[in-house]
Amino acid sequence: MTTTQLYQELNYVNHSREKRLYYANLVINNPNLVPKLLDILFTVDDKISPRAAWVFEFMCSKDIETIIPYLDTFTENIHKVHIDSAVRPVIKICELLAKAYTSKTDNKIKKALNAVHKERIIETCFDHMINNGKVAPKAYGMTTLYLLGKSYDWVYPELVLILERDFQIQSAAFKARAKQILKKIKKVRS
Repeated sequence: MTTTQLYQELNYVNHSREKRLYYANLVINNPNLVPKLLDILFTVDDKISPRAAWVFEFMCSKDIETIIPYLDTFTENIHKVHIDSAVRPVIKICELLAKAYTSKTDNKIKKALNAVHKERIIETCFDHMINNGKVAPKAYGMTTLYLLGKSYDWVYPELVLILERDFQIQSAAFKARAKQILKKIKKVRS
């Protein structure tokens, strides 16, 4: 399948779990499609970009290790994604990577996710924390920053500052996640 053919197929992807899962499995079963999917995802001004992001998120949710050969491409480009419906799945993938990386069980992400990847993810998550975007990416971002922040002494002070500053002006969902994260940071620090 060519990039053009995949692009056409993504027109059929919608918000339904069934469609996202169908195309995620298509990509998992045809790994040669992953670079093409990423090309479409990172064509950030295109209306099909979010659909590629949805499929890529489902692929990573099903098996996070499928992203390993593409970590450079993914982390080099995540900061460019700006359409709200594409931002959420991209930051969710960052959270999935952070969870795998900090997991107590051994996995290949722990070896593959290097310092440069982590720094790019941290930078992108902070960017989404300080912008006026939707709550879901902020929630995934704060979890990602909490998890990866264990290795960087400067992350927690910055994250706490943002969470405390924005607490009163954000939604109930933001406040609930922020409370959890602040509690966890306090526990780690004491």
